[in-house]
Amino acid sequence: MSLPLKTTYAPMEARSVDEIPTGREWQYEPKWDGFRCLAFRDGARVDLRSKAGKPLGRYFPEIVAALSSLKSKKLVLDGELAIPIARKLDFDQLLQRIHPAESRVKKLSAEFPAVLIVFDLLVDGRGKSLADRPLTVRRKALEEFARSQLDGWASIRLSPATLDLSVARGWFRAGRGSLDGIIAKRIDVPYASGERTAMIKFKRVRTADCVVGGFRYASKERIVGSLLLGLYDDDGRLNHVGFTSNQSVEERTKRTPKLEKLVRPPGFTGDAPGGPSRWSTERTGEWEPLVPKLVVEVEYDHFTGGRFRHGTTFQRWRPDKSPKQCTDDQIETEGISALRLLESPADQTRRARKRARAGRE
Repeated sequence: MSLPLKTTYAPMEARSVDEIPTGREWQYEPKWDGFRCLAFRDGARVDLRSKAGKPLGRYFPEIVAALSSLKSKKLVLDGELAIPIARKLDFDQLLQRIHPAESRVKKLSAEFPAVLIVFDLLVDGRGKSLADRPLTVRRKALEEFARSQLDGWASIRLSPATLDLSVARGWFRAGRGSLDGIIAKRIDVPYASGERTAMIKFKRVRTADCVVGGFRYASKERIVGSLLLGLYDDDGRLNHVGFTSNQSVEERTKRTPKLEKLVRPPGFTGDAPGGPSRWSTERTGEWEPLVPKLVVEVEYDHFTGGRFRHGTTFQRWRPDKSPKQCTDDQIETEGISALRLLESPADQTRRARKRARAGRE
């Protein structure tokens, strides 16, 4: 094997579904909240590649070092790069790694080391390709590799897998924050490089009721472009947490005069929206503050750093909800139990002994 082999493999893709599939042909895995990564090793050479084929090695030197230290000299692993902080995965910290300055990357890698959570083995430690073998064979080889080489490693962890749907549902319920959903893979087919034929993802659907603290006009006409969302904190301040903009032109046109009647500063009394955006126009400035009277229900995927990571999906207006009910404690708290799924046998033994000692005391 040589590293140009990385052009042969592309991460297996997943198609989204509304229900977790059932049947004996499926294996279930946690869907971790991180960067998908293919890891290649050929002797002294190590390379990390993103889902889009971009090099990641310079941003995660601690993972490159860990892979270089393994006994196996030839490997291709499929996994997820993540950064655990305070017993949860921190996606914002992960984003900070993609930085042009080597000194900044080195500093962050020492302060907040990443982990590579591996869930497939495409080339084994002897340099033999397994990509054309069914998942049952690849998973067995991966678990043998993990037992012999990963136990005790903090930087490279084996992601769990199960054929029991009830176990997968338990992960889903317990894994708030650290899990992005559940992955289901066909156990009887080869690795479908770059395809969506052998893997399915079921993502968590989250909703929140938010105050409309302001809006931005559309870029080319004087109708509402996006609604600016707020949540109250423990001190009673209304903080800007994101936006929603998926309503139809007809609905936004109809809603514009009603919102304009509510324009009145300050809108947000805590964290406020930033500067001009693509929703702003020269005529309207940055954004229009509103009297905090309106409530909307939105669907979101992640909430990190006090904000919805992406734009939310408008669900409905909530005239039955009081704005003061729209507090940040309705947002799903970050789960910690999901990270215990990454514990090695040695970690589990140490934790069990610690619990036993605490019980005796």
